[in-house]
Amino acid sequence: MASAATRFGRWIRSVATVWIADRATVRARTVALLLGCGILASCREGVLDPHGPVGQAERVILYDATAIMLAVVIPVIILTLAFAWWFRSGNRRATYRPDWEYSGRLELIVWAIPALVILFLGGIAWIGSHDLDPPKPLESGTPPLEVEVVSLDWRWLFIYPHERIATVNYLVVPTGVPVHFRLTSTSVMNSFFIPQLGSQIYTMAGMTTQLNLQADKPGIYPGISAQFSGPGFSDMRFTLRATSAGEFTSWVAQAREQTRVLDGVTFAQLAWPTRTAGELTYGSVSDDPFDVVAHGHMATRWSPKEAL
Repeated sequence: MASAATRFGRWIRSVATVWIADRATVRARTVALLLGCGILASCREGVLDPHGPVGQAERVILYDATAIMLAVVIPVIILTLAFAWWFRSGNRRATYRPDWEYSGRLELIVWAIPALVILFLGGIAWIGSHDLDPPKPLESGTPPLEVEVVSLDWRWLFIYPHERIATVNYLVVPTGVPVHFRLTSTSVMNSFFIPQLGSQIYTMAGMTTQLNLQADKPGIYPGISAQFSGPGFSDMRFTLRATSAGEFTSWVAQAREQTRVLDGVTFAQLAWPTRTAGELTYGSVSDDPFDVVAHGHMATRWSPKEAL
């Protein structure tokens, strides 16, 4: 009876061991799959697949910073393994020095390498932060396209002040033309980010921030809100459609044929918190709300009762 119980106990332990190992394997494979999907997504529609001068410059900074850090990380890993192997208990050629406590050469190496890393990374960050300053206009012989951005709860409103049209949750820009964004928010802080074009920027109530981007190739580039802003945050997405100059002109003409008008009442309706997704186009803008929102006068200019 005891032997049978012993055999049963061993069988239970073996099954448990295999089960735990299988679960660990599944977890490891799941993590590897998720990491792989994340890397592929970042390569295809993220910061590693830029389609504009700002995004390309930021990718260079990312690669340079990674290379500088790997120049330290890789030798440290190799030396760690080499020291563990050399000073193993079975190596009689390894010298044991219990009284050793100081070496000027080692101190120089230990402190010089981190100092150089900080110097190189700091130099890259300093130069890049000035060259890629969001309000700094991009070098181009073409005048920039002006676009006003208002982050709502939880949608994006894009206003073309010169064309007198507006869109919700999407915008269209011509390729090869700089786009000058002026951004603000109706309520909480948000973050405007188009990963393939670069440089996220915050939108804040009662304030105006600026951002300059450019799309070099035609395509559809997803945009997101990179700042948590409430229950509708995950649905706060938009698309930027980059087209040729001729197609952009045609789109503006088609947009002006839309019957929707962006006025005070319409904007008050848009400003109400909602998780309703979808794209809208306004053929005319009779009352541009951007400056009113940016100066914090929305509550006195448009009463919430107008949206009812």
